[in-house]
Amino acid sequence: MKDWLKQLPDAERRTLERTNASGTMKIGSRPALIVVDVTLGFCGREGLSLAEAVKEYRTACGPMSWETMPRIVSLIDLFRAKKWPVVFTLGDPDKQPFSGGATKSLRTGRRDAGYPAGHNDFPDAIKPRDGEWVLPKTKASGFFQTPLTSYLVREQIDTIVVCGVSTSGCVRATAVDSHSNGYNTFVIDDCCFDRSYYAHCANLYDLAAKYAGVISLDELTAIVKGPALAQAS
Repeated sequence: MKDWLKQLPDAERRTLERTNASGTMKIGSRPALIVVDVTLGFCGREGLSLAEAVKEYRTACGPMSWETMPRIVSLIDLFRAKKWPVVFTLGDPDKQPFSGGATKSLRTGRRDAGYPAGHNDFPDAIKPRDGEWVLPKTKASGFFQTPLTSYLVREQIDTIVVCGVSTSGCVRATAVDSHSNGYNTFVIDDCCFDRSYYAHCANLYDLAAKYAGVISLDELTAIVKGPALAQAS
């Protein structure tokens, strides 16, 4: 059983198992990967404790970020090998103060707020390549008032795969909006992270129950390398 499922009360887990329709969802022939906000500002520098990381970047998730990073790297490599689009999102420090910020936190919404130096730098392991889109956003969702939908239509995308940070915030918001825009949506559970493990588990439960297929990197890899998708690509 997946670790996040073990955190659920038995009755709620049984309900999810009875009602979850994720098994009927299919990954289409033209998926795109959205890597949500995996920047130093949300990770913190490698090797720091959570307390140390938060001193440098208030939004950092600390060690959980770096535990998850190798799987995110493998997920990105999987899409690159198939020549499927990879989109990286990050916060827009110039426009966020005017839009009210991505959350209700007091640190947002000030016109002089900005980001600390290095906040929007990507860890070396996942730096976007030439031709991969880095999409600035002002709110939690990568879809909200951005050109993302136009890009996905142009690229003839039929499936969205989401990973990144935080599971309870920008990952959830992006996945819900992906579903709302009509895409088969998958969240890769072990390629997402959150400062709160409780929030991580609870939001994966909610996404699986209502909006997305919640699967692991190994499960996705088996699907991608299976005969149906291999033939389609």
